[in-house]
Amino acid sequence: MNRMSTFIKSFVQVASITAFTCVIACSLSAQVINETAVTDTPIEVHILRTETPEAIPTSVFGSFLEPIGKSTYGGLWADVLENPSFEDGLWSAGNIAGMLHARPELRRASQLGIPLPWEPLNQAQGARYLPVWGDAANSTRSLLVMSLPGKEVGVRQMVYLPVHRELTYTGSVWLKHVEGPTDVTVSLRAHDQKDSILVTQSLDAAATTWTKYTFKFVLKPGQIAPLAPVDFVIALKNDARAEVDEASLMPADNIDGMDPDVIAMARDLHSPLIRFGGNFTSAYDWRDGIGPRDKRVSKLNVSWGIPEYNTFGTDEFLEFCKLIHAQPQIALNLGTGTPQDAAAWVKYVDQHWGDRKGGLLWELGNELWGDFQVGYPSLERVAQKTLATSEAVRKVDPTSRLIATGADEDHFHDWNAAQLSNPVGTFDFLSTHFVVDDNVQMANSTAQFRTMASLALPIGLEDRMHAIHEQIQQSSHRDHVNTAFTEWLMISDSHTGLHFTNMGGALFAGGFLNMVIRNSKIVPISDMTGIMEFGGIWSKRGQVYGAPAYWVLREYANAEPRTLLRVQSNSPVYSVTHGVRRLPDISDVPYLDVDAAESAGGRSLVLFCVNRYLTQALTANFDFASLGVKGSVAKVTTIVADNIFAENSEENPDKVKPVTSTEEVHRTFTHKFPSASVTIIEIPMQ
Repeated sequence: MNRMSTFIKSFVQVASITAFTCVIACSLSAQVINETAVTDTPIEVHILRTETPEAIPTSVFGSFLEPIGKSTYGGLWADVLENPSFEDGLWSAGNIAGMLHARPELRRASQLGIPLPWEPLNQAQGARYLPVWGDAANSTRSLLVMSLPGKEVGVRQMVYLPVHRELTYTGSVWLKHVEGPTDVTVSLRAHDQKDSILVTQSLDAAATTWTKYTFKFVLKPGQIAPLAPVDFVIALKNDARAEVDEASLMPADNIDGMDPDVIAMARDLHSPLIRFGGNFTSAYDWRDGIGPRDKRVSKLNVSWGIPEYNTFGTDEFLEFCKLIHAQPQIALNLGTGTPQDAAAWVKYVDQHWGDRKGGLLWELGNELWGDFQVGYPSLERVAQKTLATSEAVRKVDPTSRLIATGADEDHFHDWNAAQLSNPVGTFDFLSTHFVVDDNVQMANSTAQFRTMASLALPIGLEDRMHAIHEQIQQSSHRDHVNTAFTEWLMISDSHTGLHFTNMGGALFAGGFLNMVIRNSKIVPISDMTGIMEFGGIWSKRGQVYGAPAYWVLREYANAEPRTLLRVQSNSPVYSVTHGVRRLPDISDVPYLDVDAAESAGGRSLVLFCVNRYLTQALTANFDFASLGVKGSVAKVTTIVADNIFAENSEENPDKVKPVTSTEEVHRTFTHKFPSASVTIIEIPMQ
């Protein structure tokens, strides 16, 4: 008897196949409307050359960086301090509520006039602090600290240090002496143990004008346990008073202010494009992020309700791209910015990047169709706004390549039609995004059904990509414009299905990349969300690690597929109805999804294989004799876990990672793919 898939079994709580068939036949609300039998018989896969060779551009393996969560500050940016310039108004009310829920001790600090997330060194000393507006080394505010006779008064912040790799830390603080002794100490202390000083340095801060003081801490091996918090402290004694502003504390191994572990993982990703954009783009003034870092003003990132310190700005982003050998892809501000602002940013970047000849990839806004987007132009004005910005940009850089904001696959027609009403040459690409959760139409659906419906999405997207392309082909932009998939991400709101942090998210990533590879002729640009956080690199408590989807994107890009090959397969398929609300009805989803390509220089045949079956390994026979592959040894890289909910974390950063083995190959090749896995097979070509 053929095995039924797990999600069908969970839906139909009967043992009889006959009863199951009756349920399907009698109900239009059936979750799965069709499934070909999955047996132990090997799937037959034939790999052939296409009649007309199709190149696979490296740009399908792009990634995406946005200041959201702790992707830049607390992630890529190595400074461990938050709110270094002691400002207020840097968090939304919701984010403040979340911070106070997680750390209720910060309520008392706020009552004393100390800005989040700083705290008093000793709460019992009471009101010895005063915010000072209009007198600051940076931004608009500093903090007056007033010590007591014979006692130490100060501020502290809980931090995590990457002590597993670095024991030396460099820092700075701006001070202005007010009265009393001039000695100010900076130190690291055991968390919540003010008398347990791990390392300290005294600063003679006698200047009565704002002055920057630097310091260095050298810890002893084992002095701080990895993942353990410590307190960074700035303190005064003996009735001294001083204003404090703009502090910094970085591991000495930082690379131009960036975390070296993150740089290494980002470089190994071999992502050719890094998109700098997102919702924050529509309220971002690029000029805030240039010039001396100590003088850059901290502001509220309105889109996400978090601080934008501006210490990571345009120059730092370009340096990041250089360090990881990627090209910048920047989203311009079409929300609150003007065409002239956009042109000035393009000119600045062109003057600071590469050979200074321009020709970079730029996005004309981000998700301008959404009312959550600051200053969104509306359907009536988007074409005009796009054209005006395009003309301004092309005036300073005629070689620039422009991506106009298109709409998502489920509501693109009217919006894209407005954009396509612009003259030919206004833009080179129309963007699309797919950031989707696993909410389905079917009431009371099982987690298994939501999972299988989510895994089907790349197949549904494939049809929508062709619909978007067909609309372009019916316009005056025919043969001049393609699609750029500049954001894609899978989210399980309940964490009971595919989520960007778990193995299920890696399965989605594999299926999505297979879809893009097959369609790269019309979708030559794809940026996974994101290079930091989401499906990418995470930094928590000083530990850097990759989400499972990071490893999928990394292994795909590193295989260097360059020429698409044709795949014929008799894989069993399933179809979904009343699935994920964004794309509820999807047919003929292969359980074993296979793409094939020749690598750069024709060195190897590369097979990208995604087994969507959650509980059963699938065996496939591959026939590629016509390609000239004879006897050789294949490199097999598999990404799999005990279950789709498995995640990497700071405590267990390597729980889900690629495993590589070798297998002998002849004119044919048989391989057994673990359930719920992504496999990359590289076979040397003769």
